Amino acid sequence: MSTDTRSAILTAAERLYAARGFSEVTLRDIVAEAGVNLAAVNYHFGSKDELITELFVSRSLATNRERLNELKAAEAAGGGRAPIEEVLRALVGPTLRGCLGPDQQRSDAARFMIRASIEAIAPIRAIKNREVDHLRKFAAALRRALPALPEVEIFWGLHFALAMAHHTIRDSERLQKLSDGRCDLNDVDGVIDRVVAVAALALAAKADKPARRHRPA
Repeated sequence: MSTDTRSAILTAAERLYAARGFSEVTLRDIVAEAGVNLAAVNYHFGSKDELITELFVSRSLATNRERLNELKAAEAAGGGRAPIEEVLRALVGPTLRGCLGPDQQRSDAARFMIRASIEAIAPIRAIKNREVDHLRKFAAALRRALPALPEVEIFWGLHFALAMAHHTIRDSERLQKLSDGRCDLNDVDGVIDRVVAVAALALAAKADKPARRHRPA
């Protein structure tokens, strides 16, 4: 019964946050939606921030597993070294596939993660800044793919690839207005291809370009 109550609270919270955003939903809204009392939320989670944290962590873990599975498959297919495009595709593909596509087909989980990308919420920001271990595996894969590239450029490349993906999710409406609807964000594979192409081009250009020397003052 306790497990059922916990699950009901998480499901209700995700549904409400997905529909209305984090700041508009109170704990009383959640208990009403879940059909439980406020004491149950306090018992299982302690606070609204901890409830948001658990939801975000569970969804992020699922995305990160998908990323790492795709990276592992790409490296296996490449005999231990995947092309940079496939490393980047494994990095950004799961996030973009999870958050883009026809609005009516998006799950509560997808809408929740879109909210997490758009809204500045302290507990989510703290997790993003702390949980970087899985990204180190992508940095290592890029080092194998581009052994001549300075390590610092690999980190910048990962940062910019992730930034492009998250910016596309956050500002998709603006892009549609700017392009008069010609940029089709329902073509998720096309979006992934574009993000990967730009990120891979930038990394390859850095690999081919000699390191810039700082002129003495």
